[in-house]
Order: sequence, then C-alpha cells, then structure tokens
Amino acid sequence: MSAPFRRSSPRMPRYDPRDRFFRKAKAEGLRARSAYKLEEIQRRWRLLRPGGRVLDLGAAPGGWLQIAAREVGERGFVLGIDLEPIRRLAGPIETWAADALAPGLVERLHSEGQAPYDAVLSDLAPRTSGIREADEARSLELAERALALALQVLEPAGVFVVKVFMGGGFEPFLRTCKASFSTVRVARPEPSVARRSREVYVVGTHPRTGPPPGNRGSGR
Repeated sequence: MSAPFRRSSPRMPRYDPRDRFFRKAKAEGLRARSAYKLEEIQRRWRLLRPGGRVLDLGAAPGGWLQIAAREVGERGFVLGIDLEPIRRLAGPIETWAADALAPGLVERLHSEGQAPYDAVLSDLAPRTSGIREADEARSLELAERALALALQVLEPAGVFVVKVFMGGGFEPFLRTCKASFSTVRVARPEPSVARRSREVYVVGTHPRTGPPPGNRGSGR
C-alpha cells in the first residue's frame, strides 16, 4: 500500500488534553479516545458477543482492541493489525505488525489468525493532506478495500464496522454496503461529533455471499 494510504497511528495520540474524551481515556486506562466510538456503537447495537472472534484493522494504539476484548471476554479472541507495532495488552488479544490490506493477508488470516470472524472492525484512515476532496477519496478507498477483505473472512452472521469520511463518494459506498449486507446502519458517535469530524461509521450485519459489487480492491 502506498504511503498516502498508510494509516497514521502514533503510539502516543496527540490530542488536546482539554478534550473530555482524551481525559476520560487517560483516567480509565484506555489507549485512545477513539475507544469511546466503538463503545457507543456497541452500546447501541450489541454487535460484539462473549466468546466471539474479532479482527481489528488499523488497530494501533489499541483502544478498540481493549473495548473488543472486554466484550468478547476470555473465551473470545481479538486480532489487531497495524503497520505500527502495538504494545502488549491484557486479555485475549493478539497483534500483528503488518499491512492490513496486503496481498496474501486473507490466506494468513485463515491459516494463522483464527478466521473466520464474528466481527471485522476497520478504523483505517489515510494520512490527511489538508485537501478535503483528496482525503475523502483516500478514506473511501481504504473503506472499500476493508469491505472486500471483510467479506472474505466473516462468518455468515458476521458484523462489519468501518470508518468513512463523508463526501461525494459516500452514497455510492453506502449502496455497495447495502448490497453486501442484510442490514446496514450509519453511526456518528459523540466523540466524532465533539471534534466536528466528518467521519461516520457504517455498520453492516449478515454479509451476503459473493464479492461486493463494483469494488475497486479485494485485499488479496
């Protein structure tokens, strides 16, 4: 994956310490304020279940891994993948320092990563350029590739959660998701609203068979 599409995931997130979600995450021992985005989505729809297997793409520094591990419990399994090595976390968590969308990853997930999964989570984001249209297009490409990968490793009753920046390509992507899953919802968690972010999370459940229509990448 070329450099403009690599997820920027520093080990020490640089946020305004006045941000209440940053302060809350620090006080509760969570690696990132973004943990509360997944926590809110989980609270709404109870997507992650005890004993489940979860794949987290773009997992550094580990906030989503912590929430997922809490929900699946010790009988579950959570695999986090990121270009950035992730410091060891407690619980049923394994991490790989790898390109989340590299060719051959699907085969490795099946042979070494306990695929198929009950949930695939993607908080992948491009390194922003400051040019809104370009950043939105890069975000959508990552989301499309994450979707294609998810459809190859999800259980029949699986769940997909993916971050997308709102923009001109969002509605076509949403239509692709609706063609790929029986149920699709869109969430804008409070931590995103608080930062006036244009990001939303598309949540799909029960994947349909076959590759996503019109996808531009397969993750293989």
